Order: sequence, then C-alpha cells, then structure tokens
Amino acid sequence: MTESHIDVVQKRRFYQNDITDKKEILIALHGYGQLGQFFFRKFSAIEKKIGIVIPEGPHRFYLEGSSGRVGASWMTKEWRETDIAENTQYLLSLIKAIRKVNQKAPITLLGFSQGGATAARLYQTAPDLFTQLILWASVFPPDVEKQQFKMKNKLHFVLGTKDPYFSSENRAALLNEYQKLGFIIHEFNGVHDINETTLNVILKKVA
Repeated sequence: MTESHIDVVQKRRFYQNDITDKKEILIALHGYGQLGQFFFRKFSAIEKKIGIVIPEGPHRFYLEGSSGRVGASWMTKEWRETDIAENTQYLLSLIKAIRKVNQKAPITLLGFSQGGATAARLYQTAPDLFTQLILWASVFPPDVEKQQFKMKNKLHFVLGTKDPYFSSENRAALLNEYQKLGFIIHEFNGVHDINETTLNVILKKVA
C-alpha cells in the first residue's frame, strides 16, 4: 500500500458582523466540538463596538453517534503536520480578506481551548498582523519552540478558577509556564468558557 496525495480547492466557513468601520477587530478560534455560529454568540456583549470574525475548524463531526448535534475541530493526531500548515494558510487568507474591507483596525487574536494551539501557531507565523494574542484555557502547543516564541505584542492567558479540565496541580504548572513565556495572567471565577468581563478588560488594553 502506498499513501498518495492530491491537491483540491476547498471552501472554509466563518462568521462575522459588519467589520467595515470597526476600530478594533477580534478574530476568535473556537474550541473542540464547537461550531462557529454558536461560538459567535459568546461575544454578543461586544458585538456592536468591535468587529468579530469567527473562523470554523475544517473538521466537522457528529458529537454523539452518527446523527444529531454537529461540532468542529481544528485537527487530530492523524496527518497533523499537514492540518497545521493548511489551518495556518486558511487563516492567513482570511486575514487578507479582512484587510480588503478594513485596512487599519488593530486585530486581536483569541484562541479558546483547542483553538488556542492553532492561534499560537498563527501568531508565531505572523506576529506583525496582530496587536495582541489571547490564549484562553489552552495548553501551549508542543510543536512551537517556547524559546523562539515571538513576544512582540501583548500576550494574555486566561483561565477560570473552576475550569474542570485543569486540576490544581496542572493549573499551577500551566500558569507558571505562561508567565515564563511573558503572558499576562487573568483569572476569573468561572468554568471552561468565555467570560465577558475579563474579555472586556483585555480588549481595552489594545494600544
């Protein structure tokens, strides 16, 4: 058996509000098993004043069994390197499309949970595209060299105090890791979710 490849043209789905005249833009990458249209709702409190763009992960699947609710993800362990490269190119193309309608607004990049790894890789590839990076309840991707992570802009890490995915021991180690990388640490009283109050505080720090 021989593994073979073929190049094809594919569409990628994303959701946005009217970003044309917005003075700030937030690109937010959802977590595992979420869909862009529902993740968008988590930013309703800031939708009127900030341009919001929610790309959707390219891999969609049924969350339970073979029917019912559908979720999306950014990648699995299978053919990982190719998915990483294609995700990065997809998001860079999306940013080019954004700049065609809004050339000057500073862009904040946010990655939630699984989307955090994809956001970190994108930021490392092209840090000049962003004013700040927010990694939210996510583990730093093992394929990005920490010593070479580019800290040109404001870096933030956010974690809920009751996030069930992080034990007390893991939590302390994770916060320490991000602090060493130069991230500003934000904690809020809550679980594995976007906290509007904390997000507003961070977004106000845009230069």
